[in-house]
Amino acid sequence: MAAKDASEDAPTHIAIIMDGNGRWATGRGKPRLFGHRAGANRVREIVEAAPDCGIRYLTLFAFSTENWKRSRAEVAGLMAMFRLYIKREAAELNASGVRVRFVGDRRPLNPGLLGLMERLEQDTERNTRLHLTIALNYGSRDELTQAAVALAVDIAQGRVQANDVTPESLARHLYTDGLPDPDLVIRTSGETRISNFLLWQSAYAEYEFTDVLWPDFSRAHLQEIVLSFAGRERRFGSVLT
Repeated sequence: MAAKDASEDAPTHIAIIMDGNGRWATGRGKPRLFGHRAGANRVREIVEAAPDCGIRYLTLFAFSTENWKRSRAEVAGLMAMFRLYIKREAAELNASGVRVRFVGDRRPLNPGLLGLMERLEQDTERNTRLHLTIALNYGSRDELTQAAVALAVDIAQGRVQANDVTPESLARHLYTDGLPDPDLVIRTSGETRISNFLLWQSAYAEYEFTDVLWPDFSRAHLQEIVLSFAGRERRFGSVLT
């Protein structure tokens, strides 16, 4: 019997908490930014592998609202790395048919970085091979708070009646409006928490926690997890008959 193709019964949308860059670097006697650069290089491989695995939507957690608590040097290095990554990868992402979107609170970000983000979004907005969403300065509680405020404004201004508020109307105010909810959330590095990532959107997602550190997470690891996902029974609160 032929081996099952990884794209069969693949999750439509995978979200990944890319964790372990710092520990990967420390284990090699290198500074943390060395690990972040290795992790950025790993992003390219996973983005290239995703369509071949049957994945149409890929969301990557790049920088959280809590990550500002790290040292100034590390935060500055990460922001510089984001700018470099966009400049280096923009043409290849567009040529590969990848549509790129950024989600998160953009207000604290450097204008230069914002300009690169917006240009990449505009340049790739017609691409359909893979929908890549990068969560940058993202926190789910912050996202939900801002959505609730926006919905409250709609109610106060008479655009929506309080009795008509639904999960769908709140979701339209989330950063991820227009994207399908993730089917599978992967966290690398052996940690088993979800770190304020897509709390609303992942209500019925499957989770996979792997001990592999992000800079070591390869195409083969992704394929293995996708195949494992195909064997899961997703009930969404019901009972399978």
